[in-house]
Amino acid sequence: MKLKTPLLTGSFRLARAHEVSKQAKQRLKWVDYYMSHGNNARLTCRHFDISPQTFYRWKRRYNPKDLKSLEDRSRRPRHVRQPTAPSHLIEAVLGKRKEHPRWGKEKIAKLLNDDGWQVSVSMVGRIIKRLKDRGLLKEPIWNSVSVRKRQQQRPYATRKPREYQAKEPGDIVQLDTMDVRPLPGMIIKHFTARDVISRWDVLEAHTRVSSAVAKEFVHTLLARMPFPIKSIQVDGGSEFMADFEMECQRLGVKLFVLPPHSPKLNGHVERAHRTHTEEFYEVTDSGFEIAELNQALFEWEKVYNTVRPHQSLGYLTPQKFLDRLNTTQRKELMCH
Repeated sequence: MKLKTPLLTGSFRLARAHEVSKQAKQRLKWVDYYMSHGNNARLTCRHFDISPQTFYRWKRRYNPKDLKSLEDRSRRPRHVRQPTAPSHLIEAVLGKRKEHPRWGKEKIAKLLNDDGWQVSVSMVGRIIKRLKDRGLLKEPIWNSVSVRKRQQQRPYATRKPREYQAKEPGDIVQLDTMDVRPLPGMIIKHFTARDVISRWDVLEAHTRVSSAVAKEFVHTLLARMPFPIKSIQVDGGSEFMADFEMECQRLGVKLFVLPPHSPKLNGHVERAHRTHTEEFYEVTDSGFEIAELNQALFEWEKVYNTVRPHQSLGYLTPQKFLDRLNTTQRKELMCH
């Protein structure tokens, strides 16, 4: 006698729901809706606006004892293309590249064809890549005597990967500084940090800017953001190197650094600078002693995050946006 597999429901399913991705949780909603509406596949497809082919594919994969059966599978081909270059051609490419370490695949291919080889630029590129992957070919060490100034390697900060996108509050917090000149001969260094999802801002003013000052601001940021911070995005300014970079590494916060001359990639915090200039600095009656100014900035920060409606949030405040987001997430979790 064949027994039916018991469904993974109730508290056990809720306890296991955190183990799967958002995509798998969405597919679990499809299956739950299907089972709770008389196993009506067409109704399920119309409700979630998905095709029958998509629904049936995931229904077949679904294992009620294993929620991870709803995760995406690897799309790697079973048969991967194998290298076709003969060994003597690989040796020739390696020799030419060692002789001219700064030359690319186009120049190497031209030299080889002049020597009688019949080889394409793309094949030379694939050979060079495989040689690097195997550790047989290494790039020349950066040399500071070069006339052209190159960007130095950062010990911890990296470029933000293209596939890394902010989906939840705290995924990316943009950080930048600006100069405020309220009086002739007076310069105030203003720090702004903005979460790109919730638009929650943290503000602070200093008399100078350095990596040590930026390091201290990281702790202010962590204390005043109402959610955990996963990554910080900065430009290539010297204040975001040295002590600041080491502190981010010690705290386990990812640090993304922008390419040179690309302020538009930090557009959220750049726009925040304009807002705080127009709505605080240009109308404040505070003095410009740092202690007094920071107290006034802190009061403005609370107004900005809890009172001021934001057009980009549908005229919600950042606080109301977070409250609504938390309520939605709790309801979704309870549904599972």
